[in-house]
Amino acid sequence: MKRILTAIVLIAAVFALIFFGQLWMITLFAAIIAELAAYEYLKLAAVGAETHGAQLRIPLWWMTLGTALAFVVTLPNFPVEAQLPVLSALTLALFAWNGFRSPLIQVLPDTAQGLFGLIYIAYPLTLIPLIWKKEDGTALVIFLMVCVWVGDIAALYVGRAFGKHKLAPRLSPGKTWEGSAASIVGSIIAAFIVIYLGDVLSSHGNLVLHTSEPMWQSLLLAAVLNIAAQLGDLLESAIKRGAGVKDSGTMLPGHGGMLDRIDALLLAAPILWFVLILKDAFGMGRF
Repeated sequence: MKRILTAIVLIAAVFALIFFGQLWMITLFAAIIAELAAYEYLKLAAVGAETHGAQLRIPLWWMTLGTALAFVVTLPNFPVEAQLPVLSALTLALFAWNGFRSPLIQVLPDTAQGLFGLIYIAYPLTLIPLIWKKEDGTALVIFLMVCVWVGDIAALYVGRAFGKHKLAPRLSPGKTWEGSAASIVGSIIAAFIVIYLGDVLSSHGNLVLHTSEPMWQSLLLAAVLNIAAQLGDLLESAIKRGAGVKDSGTMLPGHGGMLDRIDALLLAAPILWFVLILKDAFGMGRF
């Protein structure tokens, strides 16, 4: 019951923001989610280091500041050419901090793990408001969320009921090929429904879910996003396995931690962003 109630609250909040929110609201919401997930990542990394007889020295202030700056530099009026210098400055600041505080053998690993956390969590989530503010942005974000969430649900229940062949037992013993296949099919069906609803609404003058691409392209994209989402889930499991824990945290009753809920988005969102960039670059039209 806790799992269902938590899911209902989260889905309602996210959909309300996507449909009725403003850019600053979506950016702030994504930033808060990123900060919470980054905090969990630090805890996971620290536990993993202790498991191997080391001590992680990535300061919370650095991760908090870095995550916040990741969203600042992607604001619409912020110069694009400043993004890399800001990331470089953050990296050098952490390098200097660890250089004076960490054992010499830990300076590079601590710095690398901090930078990885920033790139792994913060930057993918900065893409959500960027996607939302594009033309057809509402439809794009809904499409992304629905593909990821429905695929996850399909994998969970089909895998439990019919799963026999392990997908990646070293990373996630509970995941099966049957669940993975059901996840892809679930995302494709969900994408079809979103596109169909968009067409129906468009015929009545409501363009909130409007898309301009052929159905087959949208369904292919749904499958690609699903595969990226499943990979994101598995890779987060690798981090947890390395730390010897089942969940990234306990923030969300019935669901584990915040990182557990967004792990799929951390790969799926960049894939969607890259697809949009390629379509713009080669004049292939809108999604």
